[in-house]
Amino acid sequence: MSDTLRIGILGAAGIAPNAIILPARAIGGVEAAAVAGRDRARAEAYAAEHGIPRVHESYAALIADPDIDVVYNPTPNGLHGRWTAAAVRAGKHVLAEKPFTANAAEAREVAAVVADSDRIVMEAFHYRYHPLMLRALEILASGELGALISVEGTFLTGGAPRDDIRWSWPLAGGALMDLGCYPVHMLRHAVGAEPTVLAARAIESEPRVDGVMEVDLEFPGGVSGLVRVSMVGEGDDMSARFVGENGVLEVQGPWLPQLGNGIRVIGGAGDRVEEITTEPSYNFQLRAFLAVLDGAPLITGVDDAIGNMEVIDAAYRAAGLPVREPTP
Repeated sequence: MSDTLRIGILGAAGIAPNAIILPARAIGGVEAAAVAGRDRARAEAYAAEHGIPRVHESYAALIADPDIDVVYNPTPNGLHGRWTAAAVRAGKHVLAEKPFTANAAEAREVAAVVADSDRIVMEAFHYRYHPLMLRALEILASGELGALISVEGTFLTGGAPRDDIRWSWPLAGGALMDLGCYPVHMLRHAVGAEPTVLAARAIESEPRVDGVMEVDLEFPGGVSGLVRVSMVGEGDDMSARFVGENGVLEVQGPWLPQLGNGIRVIGGAGDRVEEITTEPSYNFQLRAFLAVLDGAPLITGVDDAIGNMEVIDAAYRAAGLPVREPTP
């Protein structure tokens, strides 16, 4: 590896500037060194706009590039597993966008590939590395709220255009996949245990593709959970709520804390409001990834990804919808 960590991006993805290109510039020692695209002209325009020095005509060519150390995988959901596994087999570390794969079975297949390598694969739950989430976890771990009774996570956004890939069944789309993976993940980490899906209710916006989903969970010890997600224009709400025997913790903006955030505690050690930095969560994620490459513990690795996908799969089954499938 050179002194500069060289990252290759699979596709001219809209998320990559915020997730990789800008954080690399802010942190230093990291370079967005190449991008691959099936549309050469589009990839070249993207590279020129973002100062990326090399363009590859295929994903396979990028992951074979000996001058790339890390592959960033922001492909559509149904392609995540295939290209993460391919990059690991090619000897690359991978930062893989969420959701990790199309389903839990595929996540286990990718995990087996990773286990046979010495490569690092991190699922890109950037929010998990931001000080807002770290502070929320600190409050929960302190015992200030007493024993948890219930936990809730809500992620509602404005309506996505109808040609958006998030509506595509062949690309493993759906509100639970693209939005719900966040609150599912947060509640799992906040409680520190894996939940059982009790029930789920979905509204299909396209055949087999959920535009709205509610999931009822139960965690060990009788802690109840609720996940609410929508991408059909029900307003914007990113929040989480944790009710304990002695108090309540409310978190605003947990999944995009750079847009504004806050913590409110009611009861416990005293009512209060805390504001946390709005430095982009993606900066903290990239710093964490670098730390893992240097030997720090991996928080959002393949085992954690399997757990998240198992909850998502169970929710789809409970809602009467089919589990998502990898894109052929």
